[in-house]
Amino acid sequence: DIKYDPSSIKEYLDIHVVGQNNAKTVLSVAIANHYKRINSPPKDLEIHKGNVLLIGPTGSGKTLLACQIALDLVFKREMEKIIITRPTVSKEEIGFLPGDLKEKMDPWLAPIYSNLYLLYDKEKIDKLIADGTIEIVPFAFMRGRTFLNKYLIIDEAQNLTPKQMKTLVTRAGPGTKIVCCGNIAQIDTPYLTEGSSGLTYVVDRFKGWDHNGHVTLMRGERSRL
Repeated sequence: DIKYDPSSIKEYLDIHVVGQNNAKTVLSVAIANHYKRINSPPKDLEIHKGNVLLIGPTGSGKTLLACQIALDLVFKREMEKIIITRPTVSKEEIGFLPGDLKEKMDPWLAPIYSNLYLLYDKEKIDKLIADGTIEIVPFAFMRGRTFLNKYLIIDEAQNLTPKQMKTLVTRAGPGTKIVCCGNIAQIDTPYLTEGSSGLTYVVDRFKGWDHNGHVTLMRGERSRL
């Protein structure tokens, strides 16, 4: 049985997770602090659910945890591919930007890349992106697709409308896991509120469903600044 202190968690990660040492150290401290705040370790970490809602304030590790589990499952060959999408909250569409689709999306996906490069070697991550194991997909290109045995990360989900969220969730075919990451208190578009956000919608719709897991991270792991 794993003990929920940083050193024990780090030892567990060293045995079961492939990744950079400093990233595992940061992750072990974040996990230990979270378990300490809720007084007892959860009996079900929810990672086996078909749909997981990962909610918390800025810096709480939502995207980091989603990326770590996604890469771990791909390396274990339990998932074929990682699909990452993030709303482009801007007055302009991405079409006006130079470059191919990946280059157009890079400004919006910088936080995703930062987390991936923290967890694993940059060369290895770039290779996974180049061979399609990690696929970056703008929301506009998600319609009409079906994902089989894929790991779908929806980042900044609070900036989606309920209709957009439904569009993404219904892309999932057999074997696909969806992880929605977001902070309902940090909506970046003036057209949505906490009540009308797609993240609020999906939380309400999946409440009480056996195949859904809801994890709320309570505090950001940032510096004292």
